[in-house]
Amino acid sequence: MDPETQAPATQEPTTDRPVLYERAGHVARVTLNRPHVLNAMDQRMHAELGAVWDEVERDDTVRLVVLTGAGERAFSVGQDLKERARLDREGTPPTSFGSTGLPGSPRLTDRFTLSKPVLARVRGYALGGGFELVLACDLVIAAHSAVFALPEATLGLVPGAGGAFRLARQIPLKAAMGHLLTGHRMTAHQALAFGLVNEVVPDDRLDACVERWTADLLRCAPLSQRALKEAVLRSVDLPLEQAFTTRYHWEEARRASEDAREGPRAFTEKRRPVWRGR
Repeated sequence: MDPETQAPATQEPTTDRPVLYERAGHVARVTLNRPHVLNAMDQRMHAELGAVWDEVERDDTVRLVVLTGAGERAFSVGQDLKERARLDREGTPPTSFGSTGLPGSPRLTDRFTLSKPVLARVRGYALGGGFELVLACDLVIAAHSAVFALPEATLGLVPGAGGAFRLARQIPLKAAMGHLLTGHRMTAHQALAFGLVNEVVPDDRLDACVERWTADLLRCAPLSQRALKEAVLRSVDLPLEQAFTTRYHWEEARRASEDAREGPRAFTEKRRPVWRGR
């Protein structure tokens, strides 16, 4: 958490649950819910998020997830530094890369088998671990007010939830090193220019834009999406020949599914397909 973005202590959260999970139809909405500290992530939040991702993967009625932060000021400013300082005083060893052995493990940032698309809805600060969550999502819609940064080097820390690895893979190396080694902030439009976000809109149009993307996602076959997500993420660092010959679990499931026949049939019959997702 960036010390410059500490919120006033008088602001109260809407509920004492650090994570809100709601499902409407085939869309799950996951909300980081500690607005009084700009959605800083403590151990309790991580533990609840771990249970949420388990449920998302288990529930076949969920086809996609929208991940966001409560309030208007922040998506998340990352690790709760007050909790980290307390853990240091108590002798808890410092963390490093990955979440093994920590609450909520594996977290979204190293939960490499989550097969459902995750869309980040970003308004305000996305700093440290908050930015790392964004980098781990499949799609990102950002408001004009969105601000991204990995300030860990200014705090004697490292972005251990994948920020050091993903940023260097998702933008040019020199640009990534500039942000990692200085903690410099990135505007929403800079993130768009780097290709880190899919769209940037005025704050008052953020929800409408997210709904438009959600509708587009729901029109597509869920097994095709799961097959594509797995194939892309597993093959991105493979030689092209090896990518073609690798076996992908969700592609095998898609090929054997009724949906693989429903698409061409619906096209021939000039109607919208009815996806079963299994």
